[in-house]
Formats: sequence, structure tokens, C-alpha cells
Amino acid sequence: MRRTALLATVTALVAGALVWPAARQADAAPVTFAHPGVTVSKSQLDFARTKVNAGAQPWKAAYDQMMASKYADLNRVPKPRATVECGSYSNPNYGCTDEREDAIAAYTDALAWYITRDDRYAKKSIALMDAWSAVIKEHTNSNAPLQTGWAGSSWPKAAELIKYTYTGTWANSGRFATMLRTVYLPEVINGSNSNGNWELSMMEAAVGISVFLEDRTSYDKAIAKFRTRTAAYVYLSSDGALPKTVPSQNLDTTAKIVNYWQGQSTFVTGLTQETCRDFTHTGYGISAISHIAETSRIQGEDLYGTDVGERLRQALGFQSKYQLGEAVPSWLCGGSLTLGLGPVTETGYNALHNRLGIAMTNTQKLTEQNRPSGSNNLFVAWETLTDGDNPN
Repeated sequence: MRRTALLATVTALVAGALVWPAARQADAAPVTFAHPGVTVSKSQLDFARTKVNAGAQPWKAAYDQMMASKYADLNRVPKPRATVECGSYSNPNYGCTDEREDAIAAYTDALAWYITRDDRYAKKSIALMDAWSAVIKEHTNSNAPLQTGWAGSSWPKAAELIKYTYTGTWANSGRFATMLRTVYLPEVINGSNSNGNWELSMMEAAVGISVFLEDRTSYDKAIAKFRTRTAAYVYLSSDGALPKTVPSQNLDTTAKIVNYWQGQSTFVTGLTQETCRDFTHTGYGISAISHIAETSRIQGEDLYGTDVGERLRQALGFQSKYQLGEAVPSWLCGGSLTLGLGPVTETGYNALHNRLGIAMTNTQKLTEQNRPSGSNNLFVAWETLTDGDNPN
């Protein structure tokens, strides 16, 4: 009897070791998802809450900025609609801005709940999520995939905080999960052959939704697409004479690749596929890379130690130096850049500099200069609060 019991115990321990996160297959979803686990973890939130309550900077200023924003307004009236129609550059804009901003507001209120423990904010977050899950059926027109990616990046961040930290009830959480599964995930999971920021934002939404739904198959698919797209979005000299490409795009000649890279024919480490388009869209791509890497880290796989981390580091540094005012050489984008990187550096900077100890002089200067970083009103919000010099 004792021998049988001992054998059973040893077998169980061995089986447990086989599914330990550090030992799992690379790029595979965790056996057990961590919650809250979309871009921010409980330990990160606890750190931020402690700093805010102590009046420490920059977290208190970031919190005050968030609470003074329109997104934290407890009188906000959600504006859901069954069909959100978004054309190129949101023209037409039938519910596009409303959806994105209601999703950011839901996340903002969830953060406010966590820091204040004032359940009015949790209830407001729930009300916003419930309003949309009761109504929305589809996204249409040319920008539908990108719109779904942007709004779909914020919704699961809010949902994770409410479901796994709020001490009250959320009766319609199942309906919200169904909305993510049927309206959002199918629109983003297969990716895009448009400019790289599209697919990166779409994969951010797909990864976050997969964590909330605990959908291992979709998580694996999204991470695989993300790895391929990141390698094709940020150039490293180790890639060779030309940037890597996404096979489905058939960029099989130098001319096609140069055209896709906005006419840039000189490739240097840190350049992105959209650097010569403008820094705003480049910032969208960089932000999505950092968000997915952060979510993956929380879920037990540290992509920062792979080429993803190196590409993110180099992209941040390259763009930051020009955003800070360094003269643009004639070989780069014809000697002219359209700046406007946005509030997108905190997450990657914190992971690479503060956690891993990598010197990032330009990124550090830009990050600290822009604090508190605020929101881009699309899918980025309050990252000085959640990620600023956060060791967790």
C-alpha cells in the first residue's frame, strides 16, 4: 500500500514537472493561464497602487492624469451599436471612435477600481462592457480589421481586471466572453497583409482575447503570426541585405520590398517598415510588439530574450533619437521624417532597461521627458502608471 502510494506520488510529481511553464515548448500557450494577465499582472498593479497611495512620482502624477481624463468620468454614457463601420482613416466613422473610447474607458475604470477600491469604478467598467456585449454584431468597411484590433486590445485588459480582482459580481461576463469569441476574434486571428502595424495590433487583440477566453489554440496561432510579423517589421543587420518578409505577402524582389518599406532602400538596425511613412504608425507597431511581449512574459514565456526583445530595443532606440531631435541623414527617408511617436515607450523600456539592465539612453530620455504618458485614444493608455519603472 505504501509502495503504491509512493509510486503514485512520484508519478504525479514527474507529470507536474513536464508541464512546468519554463519547460514547455517554445511559443506554446501556458497549460494554465495567469490572471489578470493581459499586459499587466497583479504584482505590477500592486506596485503601482502602493506608489500612488504613497504619493510617489511619477505614478501619482500618472494616476491624477488618468482620473482627470474623460475616460474616468463616472457619468460617461456608452454608445454601442450593432454594426461599427470604419472606412480608411475612419471615414466613414460610424461608431469607430465611440467603440475605441468606450473600451479605453472600461479599462480606465478597471484600473481606477484597482487603485482606489471604489466599486463605483468597477461597476462603471462593467456597465460599459455590458452595453457593448448586448448590442454589437460586426465590424464593416475597409478598416474593420484594424478597428477590431484596436478596440479588441482594450476590452480584454478591462475584463481581466474586473473578472479576477473585483470582489463584486459581473453577471454578464459570459455574454462579454461570447462577444469577444464571435465578434472580435474571427476578425483578427487570421492577420493582415496590410502595413505591419495592422497585423501587430490585430495580434495584440488576438493574444489578449485568447488569454481571457483561455483559448490555447488561438493563443498559439496569434503568437506565431506575431513572431513572423515582428521579424518583418523591424530590421536587424543580422537579417542580411534585405529585411525579412511575411511569406503570404509575396515580397519576392528587392523592388517590392523597397516599395513596401516606403521607398527606403538603405536598411539599418532599428529601422521599421513604416519609419519612412511616419512615426505615429510606427509607434502603433512598436506599442503592439511591447504589449504582446509583456503579456507573453506574464503567461510564462519571456520573448524579451528572443529576437523580439532585440528588435523592440533597436526600434525604440532608433526612433527615439530622431524623435528627440537628432538631424536626419539624407539616406534616411529622403532626409525628412514625420515625427509623432506617441506614448508608446514605457512598456518596452521598463522590460528591457529596468528588468534586464540594458542601457537605452535615447529611449530613457524620451520616456522620462514624456511622463506621464497618457493615452493615444486608440489602444494605448496610462502606461507610466502601470509600467513606469515597475520591477514586477
